[in-house]
Amino acid sequence: MKKRFLAAGASVAAAAMVLTACTPPGGGNDEQSAENQILNIGWNESFRSMNTLTANGNAVANAILTYMMNDNFGYYDDSLEIQDGNLGAVEKVSDDPLKVKYTFNDTAKWSDGTPVDAADLALTWAGKSTNFNTVEENNNDDGTVKENDENTVYFDASTVGSSLIKDFPELSADGKELTFTYTKPFADWDKEFGLGADGIGLPAHIVAKKALGIDDPAEGKKAILDAIEKNDKKALSKISNTWNTGFDFTSMPEDPDLLVHSGPYKMTDFKEGQYVTLQVDENYSGPTKPKVNTVTVRYNGDPMAMVQAIENGEVDFTQPQATADVLEAAEGLDGIKVESADGATYEHVDFTFNNNGPFDPKAYGGDEEKAKKVRQAFLKTVPRADIVDKIIKPLNPEAVVRDSFTQVPGSPMYDAITAGNGLKELEKVDTEGAKKLLEEVGGEIKPVRIMYDNTNARRQQEFQLIKESAEKAGFTIEDVGDVNWGTRLGDKTYDVSLFGWQSESTGITDSDANYRTGAQNNYGGYSNPETDKILDEILVAPEPEQEKLVTELEAQLTEDAFGAPIFQFPELLVYNEKLKNAKSTTVSPTIFWNYWEWEVN
Repeated sequence: MKKRFLAAGASVAAAAMVLTACTPPGGGNDEQSAENQILNIGWNESFRSMNTLTANGNAVANAILTYMMNDNFGYYDDSLEIQDGNLGAVEKVSDDPLKVKYTFNDTAKWSDGTPVDAADLALTWAGKSTNFNTVEENNNDDGTVKENDENTVYFDASTVGSSLIKDFPELSADGKELTFTYTKPFADWDKEFGLGADGIGLPAHIVAKKALGIDDPAEGKKAILDAIEKNDKKALSKISNTWNTGFDFTSMPEDPDLLVHSGPYKMTDFKEGQYVTLQVDENYSGPTKPKVNTVTVRYNGDPMAMVQAIENGEVDFTQPQATADVLEAAEGLDGIKVESADGATYEHVDFTFNNNGPFDPKAYGGDEEKAKKVRQAFLKTVPRADIVDKIIKPLNPEAVVRDSFTQVPGSPMYDAITAGNGLKELEKVDTEGAKKLLEEVGGEIKPVRIMYDNTNARRQQEFQLIKESAEKAGFTIEDVGDVNWGTRLGDKTYDVSLFGWQSESTGITDSDANYRTGAQNNYGGYSNPETDKILDEILVAPEPEQEKLVTELEAQLTEDAFGAPIFQFPELLVYNEKLKNAKSTTVSPTIFWNYWEWEVN
């Protein structure tokens, strides 16, 4: 299913920049600027994989770097409009059946000179589609992926769109064109491959070299295509092993093949847990010409430390986690601009349906209605408006309670969907209504275990507000907060989870991964055939029907008491006034979306 990025901890990102050896007064040409400009960027989580399509690689910390190291077919600007990328063109060539053609530009090349072409895209489809997997999952107890044996094929990723492509694609003789045929219409056909940080995926010829021992790039590409077309399980077992973990590393790899890329920047240094350095690749043949030659991403999760670095002149650009203290400290700095707005991540509260806890029908002898009433009662106690007023509005005075599971406040469909999904009725706490529902259930209600990042100040405040409100209605609340909350998602040791999602796409089919039975991001074990049916309809919905269907989906989630969104994360953009074109967008890779425009006077 289509993934969404987890927002690490409670922050979207902590980012920073040092401006050194700047262009002299009066400026200079682009070549001089690129030679002279050096940026140090801080982030809250270290890079760990070149493959952003796997479960392990699907993190913003990886995406911000792969985005600069790899070209794509398209990317989001700061208005969430998709702009053309450098790899080539995407074109729908047929509606019935749906056929989508990808045409690669002649300038699209990997850094070793090998063309970026159909073999690379075919490998990405094989990895994302699950069509070639022989098992539904192949993970260790800690969630990491196992090495496949020779009889097992398991690519550690899945998306709805890719799985709708069953037949081997049509390829031109020169590999410059590839056409996929979908088994049914798919609403987000234009967003399935080559968008943003994912780029085109891994270089097929390098995967062939590592997995199959084929050194010649052309022979390697052919071997990858043959294995996919013939469904050669022996070869695909090796290919999927390499695809899953072969491009993971936490310090500068000794093998330069792992750093093969298609974009304007190359990785030149990586000290584990400390920093990654990228430099403009002089062999890059594409059209993007960054104005900054060297970008170093430094790792520090403390937002106040980033503000301190700005004050000390060590950092000139940061997007730290927004707190009242951080905002106050940043606004007190001379020569520094501070902008506040909605960010890419939204906070939400979800229930666990399958752990024999207070929200699981098994706790009531299989009585679905009783379990739903307990969930509804708890949602009536969640002080969503109070959380926004006390924690978020001091940072963003325009903040509102988010009343949609799928849409950002202010987006085109938001008003219509929130008018019909029923969530507005949960904006105000209804303690008496919650008590009444619990009385109808009768008997003793099991304690509610709430899991969240207990090292994060904002989450601590949220937990306390929720705890105090729920206890007034008669719930017993247990604090099972954990700094390692991300590794516990889906382990059934909690009843309520409190964390944030960060979207990587505006596609309406993104919801599939969160709400479909058994889907990748459905950590609570929620399952309803009616919801699955609506999701099926959304997958193939023409644009005029999308708003109605998404409203139906959200109304069903509200009726089932799935959980509730709370607020859009407040975002601070803090930067030295000498910096030009510091902008962010509300999908990954946030502030990195326009790296080629960065410039300092």
